[in-house]
Amino acid sequence: MRLSRENCKVNRYDEKILQFGEGNFLRAFVDWIIYKMNGEANFNSGVTVIQPIREGLSHLLNEQDGLYTLYLNGLKNGKPVREKMLIDCINTAINPYDRYDQYLETALNPNIRFIISNTTEAGITYNKQDNEKDCPPKSFPGKLTAWLYKRYEAGKKGVIIMPCELIDRNGDKLKKIVLNLAQDWGKKEAFMRWIKEENFFCNSLVDRIVPGFPKEQIKEILQELGYDDKLVVEGEQFHLWVIEAPDWVKEEFPADLAGLNVLFVDDISPYRTRKVRILNGAHTTMVPIGLLYGLNTVKEAVENETVGQLIQSALYDEIIPTLDLPESELKAFAKDVLDRFRNPYIKHYLKSIALNSTSKFETRVLPSILEYKKRLGCLPLKLVFALAGLFALYRERNNITMADNEEIIQMYDKAWKACGSSKEDYFKMVEKLLGQEQVWKTNLNRVEGLTEQVADYLYLIETEGMNKAVQTIL
Repeated sequence: MRLSRENCKVNRYDEKILQFGEGNFLRAFVDWIIYKMNGEANFNSGVTVIQPIREGLSHLLNEQDGLYTLYLNGLKNGKPVREKMLIDCINTAINPYDRYDQYLETALNPNIRFIISNTTEAGITYNKQDNEKDCPPKSFPGKLTAWLYKRYEAGKKGVIIMPCELIDRNGDKLKKIVLNLAQDWGKKEAFMRWIKEENFFCNSLVDRIVPGFPKEQIKEILQELGYDDKLVVEGEQFHLWVIEAPDWVKEEFPADLAGLNVLFVDDISPYRTRKVRILNGAHTTMVPIGLLYGLNTVKEAVENETVGQLIQSALYDEIIPTLDLPESELKAFAKDVLDRFRNPYIKHYLKSIALNSTSKFETRVLPSILEYKKRLGCLPLKLVFALAGLFALYRERNNITMADNEEIIQMYDKAWKACGSSKEDYFKMVEKLLGQEQVWKTNLNRVEGLTEQVADYLYLIETEGMNKAVQTIL
């Protein structure tokens, strides 16, 4: 049976939300939240999806009348739970590369109140080549600027803009780019003032692991569903959306009435730091250790007796002491993170997280090392061990596929080729690697004791192997 509104009894809602992006994350997170709010908080809001790049899924969404099945899998109260639901909040999808006029027409709808986006971290970038006369402009901010100008010209009310891209202060950056483009395009000061005064750009932080389309189980899933669904998506049970906005935005977006983990806060910074340091930091810490230990998935790593002990110690003893939120709140979040890592329904491969490992370490783990040294006066040895493991991992990249910036790959290749076998040789190599200021944004050799400790751990890993090295430092 074809999945359609004709074949399924579902609701249709007033168009109130414009959503840039139709990928797995938005459908398993934002659209699910809207679905829950429609059902439990009388939100009554439909979504029009805008495909942000030329190739996308808008045609599949339209073939299925905006419907798709979502599976949420994970641990609830310590027990594995698998829930399914038919998401019905998307009314239509528009590909602006084919139907630009129809895209701009949505700006004339007075009921549109929210704009939500997830166009990847690269989506919120300033492109000076963006041209108002292009149909459409190349970038997401360019498309948004053209849409806002159309709305302004029509005398319509401004909107609340809630970007979900995983960059720091995403709302502020998007607003700045929109204003820059408006200036590039020669728009009058009145339009700029309207952008600033009549529209609100929220900084936000999103958190849910979304494995996406379950291709390995899709035959069994379709048999269970009894209809054909090309957009089945899987996500974990856990969800968190932190939005930096005043109370009036919260009143218009009543997620609390649906019992959702959506927090409206005055300052998003500590929540972003908590997520980056604990969740992302734990991922990045375990990658080199787990892969060189011979493990394949996040679940295997946290459940391994020795590697799991090291990861927990790094989380509770070395990362949490560097953060400023209440300790009880941080420990509760860390416990949730470890439960998410143990999710029996998700195969999260360490090698997939290994992409761009050096830049991830610089943003996710290095700040914890530096803050720990600053606050406690000594080095966090588990995190330093992970840094040594990172250097070792790049030596093994022919056995463990590493995708990274070519300059980074060449840096490690050159360092390892020049390295001898003595402890002194390892120290010299580590000294050179830690001195790469363009990589670490500082010369890490200035951190007291770090060069010696990383060199000692790297020598241990290379001479004894990761398995024995982990047991030694524990």
